[in-house]
Amino acid sequence: MKIEHCEFPDDLLYDAEGLVWARPLESGDVIVGITSILAALAGPVMKVAAKPLGVEYARGAAVGLLESGRYFGPIRAPISGVLREVNADVLARPRRLTDASYDGGWFARLQPTNFEEERRGLRSALDARPLLMKQIAALRVRCFAAFPDHEMFEIGIECSAVLAKLNELLTRIEVGAVVHLVTDDPTSPIEMVRWSDQTGQPVIDERKEGNLFHFLVRKVT
Repeated sequence: MKIEHCEFPDDLLYDAEGLVWARPLESGDVIVGITSILAALAGPVMKVAAKPLGVEYARGAAVGLLESGRYFGPIRAPISGVLREVNADVLARPRRLTDASYDGGWFARLQPTNFEEERRGLRSALDARPLLMKQIAALRVRCFAAFPDHEMFEIGIECSAVLAKLNELLTRIEVGAVVHLVTDDPTSPIEMVRWSDQTGQPVIDERKEGNLFHFLVRKVT
């Protein structure tokens, strides 16, 4: 399910704040991660820390901490349980937590201590939709296909000049980096398609908000 461009997989359960998800396993354990709302709030994560393993944590208690350039806060347990495992890939590469929050960027595995009762406090994506919509609006969340490494706000500038600046920026940044370009030039949707075809650099997301056009470009070469 998508709400305002934010992704919420239908096979997961969500906490009352819409910030953490839970995936019950056949073994009885529960995998925990952050939602696209918390990922969008944090942006590219620089550091992830975990609480000690083998300890029981109450529902709502912090089982980890995440830190980015604009956010510092806890990752809370959506249920009570013993912290059995933390994703080593996320600890080694913190940005995975937000770049792949529903897949390889999962955070922890809990052994529940009261899951049958506490599951009632979790909601499916469909049931949580009103809550998620409210949270997105209240927190002014904006979800894109990727989190930008660089921002370009080019208002009142012709698209040809904007693209020249974009080309110059791409020569200075690393392969794989993402640029968020904002422009008010009404010709930009057509010009960006032409530019991408000519340069081979993909536009991985685009949208129009009011009179502004947003583009995400990933450097591939």
